[in-house]
Amino acid sequence: MGVKRIIVKKALGEMGFAKDGGIINWFPGHMAAATRAIKNRLKVSDLVIEVRDARIPLSSAHPDLQPQLSAKRRVIALNKKDLANPNILNKWVRYFDLCKQDCIAINAHSRSSVKKLLDLVELKLKEVIAREPTLLVMVVGVPNVGKSALINSVHRIALSRFPVQEKTKRATVGPLPGVTQDIAGFKIAHRPSIYVLDTPGVLVPSIPDIETGLKLALAGSVKDSVVGEERITQYLLAILNIRGTPLHWSHLSNRTEVSQNESDGKHEYNLKDLRQKRRKPPDISDVLYIEDLVTEVQRSLYETLNEFKGNVEDENDLESLIEQQFEVLQKALKIPHKASEARLMVSKKFLTLFRTGKLGPFILDDVPDSNSSL
Repeated sequence: MGVKRIIVKKALGEMGFAKDGGIINWFPGHMAAATRAIKNRLKVSDLVIEVRDARIPLSSAHPDLQPQLSAKRRVIALNKKDLANPNILNKWVRYFDLCKQDCIAINAHSRSSVKKLLDLVELKLKEVIAREPTLLVMVVGVPNVGKSALINSVHRIALSRFPVQEKTKRATVGPLPGVTQDIAGFKIAHRPSIYVLDTPGVLVPSIPDIETGLKLALAGSVKDSVVGEERITQYLLAILNIRGTPLHWSHLSNRTEVSQNESDGKHEYNLKDLRQKRRKPPDISDVLYIEDLVTEVQRSLYETLNEFKGNVEDENDLESLIEQQFEVLQKALKIPHKASEARLMVSKKFLTLFRTGKLGPFILDDVPDSNSSL
């Protein structure tokens, strides 16, 4: 793990990871107030569900809250498991188990997955239920890890399992980090009364570690505009190349370029519609187009890495490879050659494919060889 981390940091250079060259400093005003409120509510909470992104199990932990969280009954929910490599994710769950920390991998949009989380929460609260008439379960996490989606799923399940009397409202869900801006309590059960407290996603005021910041940006916990889409894409390509991921797409090397779908004149399809909660699902021609697009992207990255004569562990060689890959991605993603903002368009489309899992399941954090901060 250490060697790869050093290589990546060298490849990133000394300019930091924010687009202006400094450390990230994105801390909207509501986050400061929210952090104070969360710390106060933690004192009276009976259990905490800490939601983390399954692709970055360590990087998506809020360092300032960890001392308080580790002192509470806590369940770490690694959300977005459908976007994470299952083999590595299982190793992460075992790692947390060895650290004596309850952990479960979930998909917040899956009823059965969230049910398993609730079963674990009930088990953890069993001894408290006997002596407390009202219990508070707090959901915390950095922005865009899926806290609100989890809250909504819990509501739907609770309505079918418990005799909830008053109407409950859904949490606001959005694709941008920081949508939930206050702390709301939702009653999900009677006898005993159980309240789930949803909280805003909060980050520390600044993140000095380059790699942690880029992982958070890549997962969508920091607005792209703060770091810069091109910078995030450079980091993603560096990780893919150093790990040799494109070499697993060798079966696509003999594939001829797409013919039917690119000649029929359609395809103004917006890749943003791949995100969950899309209003209108794509039709069959759109699906085929996206599949062809992904195949071309994977084939292009495989061929450039396979034909690369340099050393990916050398900073200059890796930078040269990434520049070449930007060029082939422009063609694979069908971005006009003379487009004035072609590089930015490549970055946005490539990041969308990664974030929606179209490039395959992936985990950015390596499993620690020894105990690290949870």
